[in-house]
Amino acid sequence: MYADNKQYSGNLNMDRSSKFDIIGIGVSALDFLYIVDRFPAGNTVQQAVESKIQGGGPVATAMVAAAKLGARTAMVDVLGDDICGDMIIREFRDHGVSTEFLSIADGEESSIASVMVNRDNGERSIVFTPGSASEIPVMDIPPEILCGTKIIHINGRHINSCLRICETADEYEVKISFDGGAGRYREELDRFIPLTDIFIAAKNFTDSFTGETDIKWAAEYILNKGPELVVITDGINGSWIYTEAGESFHQPAYIIDNVIDTTGCGDCYHGAFLYCLINELDLKEAASFASAAASLNTQALGGRTALPDACDVNKFLEDQKIEL
Repeated sequence: MYADNKQYSGNLNMDRSSKFDIIGIGVSALDFLYIVDRFPAGNTVQQAVESKIQGGGPVATAMVAAAKLGARTAMVDVLGDDICGDMIIREFRDHGVSTEFLSIADGEESSIASVMVNRDNGERSIVFTPGSASEIPVMDIPPEILCGTKIIHINGRHINSCLRICETADEYEVKISFDGGAGRYREELDRFIPLTDIFIAAKNFTDSFTGETDIKWAAEYILNKGPELVVITDGINGSWIYTEAGESFHQPAYIIDNVIDTTGCGDCYHGAFLYCLINELDLKEAASFASAAASLNTQALGGRTALPDACDVNKFLEDQKIEL
């Protein structure tokens, strides 16, 4: 039980006077991260080179990234009433992400993940346990949560409630941002595409969704489904930006030395890109800024350890002699 986060028993705890730039609806997890010399094989014991415990989850980390840059963010989810849920909430607050829309499910467990990073090549091995709390019922995310909000960021968690929010977003002049993560495509997510304004997805996701590996063709296919902005990301290959107005360009990734861990880099890109949009940067500025933020996030173990602030990103771009 937490003093200002009630046990889950109905509508989300909501201060209707609150105004946020971005609200995320998705999974909030606790990550146990390790840098190892090699991945375990068989019955072995080894000492980790480095370890860390911190919050994770794609939408959740995007909210933390945007908050670090200066956006007013909040997270919607249901956590278990366990020590992991306690740590997840505490970290959100430490990073300035509002927890007023988080609920606690009595007797349930929070989502956790173990992430092993190979010290030599940066490859990752992830084992996760989803939380046992059920998804938020449709009527328990009231449309009023949209009041004063600029962007709702989702990835398919709490699917039916998110669909309802997406269907009412236009009434409140709120943009819907959809995160299509690598390896996370499933057919039931197709319903979100026509309701999405800002579609940012890994190439792996768009390949599965469209059945096409050609980026230009896939982007045009997705634009025809409804989004006004499509961004396809592909790690060190950079990102491709397409709009319904016909603008398109490629944003190279910023390759920097001493990469330690790429966990959360895509989530950082999402949070930074949305931060740029709410601050009305043009798309080329947004793509460059988001790419720089994601690159800086590779410099420490964990998806949130090296999240940059706006000064960090601007200095990096200045050092690269790139003008926004």
